[in-house]
Amino acid sequence: MMAEHKRLGRGLAALIGDVGEESAPAEAPRRPRRAPIENLTPNPRNPRKTFTDSELDELAASIKERGVIQPIVVRTIPDRSDVYEIIAGERRWRAAQRASLHEVPIAIVEATDKQSLEFAIIENVQRADLNAIEEAGGYQALIDQHGYSQDDVAQIVGKSRPHVANTLRLLKLSEPVQSLVRSGKLSAGHARLLVGVPDAEQIAWRVMELDMSVRALEAELRADKAHQTKGKPASKAKPVKDADTRALEQRLTDLLGLAVSIDHRGEKGGAISIRYRTLEQLEALSHRLAVSATGPARS
Repeated sequence: MMAEHKRLGRGLAALIGDVGEESAPAEAPRRPRRAPIENLTPNPRNPRKTFTDSELDELAASIKERGVIQPIVVRTIPDRSDVYEIIAGERRWRAAQRASLHEVPIAIVEATDKQSLEFAIIENVQRADLNAIEEAGGYQALIDQHGYSQDDVAQIVGKSRPHVANTLRLLKLSEPVQSLVRSGKLSAGHARLLVGVPDAEQIAWRVMELDMSVRALEAELRADKAHQTKGKPASKAKPVKDADTRALEQRLTDLLGLAVSIDHRGEKGGAISIRYRTLEQLEALSHRLAVSATGPARS
């Protein structure tokens, strides 16, 4: 098992290299070739589920100009002639479709379901293509489906055991908080601090509204814990804002170009706060408000 993990840790090059060690007649079918783009299908075990339009559009533009330079690594599917399952390169395949390509270069290798999962995780982790929740899901799949320990997973992906353990802890977060991490609205550093914390979702929204650093969140949670230890009431998290309030905040943020937060208290009214980072932003805001109040100057 130890020797196998060292081989896997080298990434897909290890699998392709192992294939290359076979006799010459067996190598030929696995050399790069071209295949119709519709003959490829995604790997259902691929931990990566998020492909943003911006990154696909950028890659598609490059592919239109230069083509798909690196072959997509695939394996054959039993009883399905000329259909291939992608092991590595799903992002290139998706972008190639946007670029209206009819064929793509492929490299065919032999891989079991187990190897397909392992290499999908390894390649994405090594290229930092996964968000933290996807990475954690991939690690958990190796543990659940193949009986690996956290030490085994760490060796396979070339990460430390504490990194693997801390990443797996993110799966204990509620689905709404995990969704914020997947979308990039909440960093993995913030999310790790919220594991096991009551009202984690409310705190996560406040972190985003206040643009709170990881260090600031850590200090606040430590202070709350100290209050609880002394028998004092911990600071209460603000209630979750309704969808209409968040939508209005976003419209005002887009209009002003500054972060806007609304504290609506029903019939008691509320407050609006606008965050600025520089004096230039404050002066520009003051000018816009003054123009709105007095109307545009007449010639």
